[in-house]
Amino acid sequence: MKILVIQESDWLERNPHQQHHLMDRMNVKGHDIKVIDYPIDWNKDKEKKGLIYPREVYDNVYKVDNRASIQVIRPSFIKIPVLNYLSLYFSHKKEIEKEVNDFQPDVIVALGLLNAYIGSKIAKKHKIPFLYYLIDVLYRLIPEKVFQYFGKMINKKAIANSDMVITINQRLKELAIELGSDEDNTLVIDAGIDLNQFNPALDDSNIRGEYDISKEEYVLFFMGWIYDFAGMKELAIELGKNKDKFKHMKIILVGDGDAYEDMIKIKKEHNLRNQLILTGKQPYTKIPEFLAMADFCLLPAYKDEEIMQDIVPIKLYEYLAMKKVVLATNLPGIFREFGENNGIVYINEAKEVLNIIQQIIDNNNYEDIANAGRDFVKSNDWENITNNFEKTLRNLIKEYK
Repeated sequence: MKILVIQESDWLERNPHQQHHLMDRMNVKGHDIKVIDYPIDWNKDKEKKGLIYPREVYDNVYKVDNRASIQVIRPSFIKIPVLNYLSLYFSHKKEIEKEVNDFQPDVIVALGLLNAYIGSKIAKKHKIPFLYYLIDVLYRLIPEKVFQYFGKMINKKAIANSDMVITINQRLKELAIELGSDEDNTLVIDAGIDLNQFNPALDDSNIRGEYDISKEEYVLFFMGWIYDFAGMKELAIELGKNKDKFKHMKIILVGDGDAYEDMIKIKKEHNLRNQLILTGKQPYTKIPEFLAMADFCLLPAYKDEEIMQDIVPIKLYEYLAMKKVVLATNLPGIFREFGENNGIVYINEAKEVLNIIQQIIDNNNYEDIANAGRDFVKSNDWENITNNFEKTLRNLIKEYK
């Protein structure tokens, strides 16, 4: 099977997401995959001079499985805000047409907005099955608020042109249907976990030694992009104000992001030298080791942040698979997916985290909560997810013909 994947985010630089896991595994199973992407953080790249971001091709790319070999193509565009979107339209259209003619894909899988709409039209023109794979509320992620309405309209048009829509949770399925997807052609294929890699029995002694954390200390863990609305600034400040009361707790942040510099300032201003550990980006292969060290995993994002309303980050499944207690704000998508008593303790804001963790410790019910979480996600093994996805694509191609 030849699969052309198109998305408007960076396939190479970000931490692995659902699509990376899935496509690496599909490629290892023998399917030929090409990806057309877009460097979403292009304005931070100081090495590329001039007004035009050049077309780039990366061969033998993998994100989670080093046996995978995927080609990533990055069309050129104009490096001027607003004009970058206009030029993206034309360069991605040209690139998708080129790959349809040269690569001759059996199916097009889209994860973006503008290029998904372009791809849906080209797919219809060339009579190629088009699958829209929704892992996020894409139009809410557009940094320029003024364009979010137009992004939603484009989202609707791409969905209307789709032969099938796949989402990774029930709330996103509901949203897809609200945006015009045919309920009969809208499926949920859950987020996956490598249960061998994310093994609760993994030894954490080396990583604890590396960061000078004793077995008597509790590790509060966050990984990923640190948004301003992630709640981690508020949590760190709360720890800074009460560091003597909670001296047995340490916060570890793996990753960087918009709020990273603020976290450095908070660490200095509140004298959290030993209690707030900022590792920066880390190899994905090292994440299970970090998680083995964690006691509590965190997602204390703002409850009213629009971006967070309907998503269910894949890292929540990984946290639960590692038999960790998760503290997360009671966001609609997360609650819709996990409900009550399945490993997640819901909070209203980040400032509550420290006291609630202390209550769990004092009540001695950590193991009960953690075991419930592991039980809830144990069927989400990547092998099952990949086989389900592969079968869905084969059926779609067969029905289309």
